[in-house]
Amino acid sequence: MTHRNVRKSLAKSDSLRKIGLARALSKLGYCSRQQAFELIRQGKVRLNGSTPKNPETPVRLGADRIEVQGQSLKPAEKMYLMLNKPRGVITSAADEKGRDTVYSLLPPDKPWLTPVGRLDKASEGLLLFTNDSEWNARVTNPATHLDKTYHVQIAAVAESHLIESLEGGVKTEHGEILRCKRATILRTGEKNSWLGLTLDEGKNRQIRRIFDTLGIEVLRLIRVSIGPLQLGHLPKGAHRPLTHAELAALNLAMR
Repeated sequence: MTHRNVRKSLAKSDSLRKIGLARALSKLGYCSRQQAFELIRQGKVRLNGSTPKNPETPVRLGADRIEVQGQSLKPAEKMYLMLNKPRGVITSAADEKGRDTVYSLLPPDKPWLTPVGRLDKASEGLLLFTNDSEWNARVTNPATHLDKTYHVQIAAVAESHLIESLEGGVKTEHGEILRCKRATILRTGEKNSWLGLTLDEGKNRQIRRIFDTLGIEVLRLIRVSIGPLQLGHLPKGAHRPLTHAELAALNLAMR
């Protein structure tokens, strides 16, 4: 099935099933779900001429009429972006401490986009954004086993026994076994090393937790690829849309 036919199929299924009103605003690319909750509770959203106050009010996308402050909402064009996330930026729409978020790096004239997975504040590199919730769920679903590769600088001189531990599995203090699918030494210095680490599962802060357990400090952590998609030479803090070829290759890798 072609990508165009897949999109048509998804659009048709959206019109048949019901979702909550707040989620509908997010899927339509208007705002985040949390912002939608507030708009609905403030009475700024109309559904088929009425003004529901319950953010979970059921909606049939493509069939029901939704307006926000008099503006009729229609499905936004599907967008797929990659960002080279700098260190120190939060993967969040807003931060209660006033820290910079990844949204400060995205153009304000785009429809609402959500991150595909996360990178923590201290991590850098490839971060995807989309307004296609089904695609987002597929990419982040552990069942797809998409390889994610990282370049990691550690405050230690890496030797073969470290690589064996990373691939064989490290047992945390809570009894959890964490491992890398592949680990290689990229280069070493007198006091530190760069490693290439590939994961095919998405456990929270997995790489940092592995090295915490081993008592090794992580100096830098950069995600350089997701499946066949490469960060390449995209400048730090910059973003660009995925090409048709990149999107097709990523979709094929998730089959």
